[in-house]
Amino acid sequence: MPKRILQGVVVSDVNDKTVIVKVERRLTDPLLKKTVRRTKKYHAHDEANTAKIGDQVRIEECKPISKNKRWTLLQAEA
Repeated sequence: MPKRILQGVVVSDVNDKTVIVKVERRLTDPLLKKTVRRTKKYHAHDEANTAKIGDQVRIEECKPISKNKRWTLLQAEA
């Protein structure tokens, strides 16, 4: 099974080797038929501490690294 890849924005880089990425998805509300935005935050492993707040990043699913981290950083664009 292929690994999932998500794209989002870094909202926190305070922790060592960890970034928190906000991923936004758009879906249609079943009742109102209106497009709504849903966001979720993911903890991702950043080995080199390269990503900074506000960067657009791509993260990839991986085996559990810690209690909350199940994603690794693929690439970061400023």
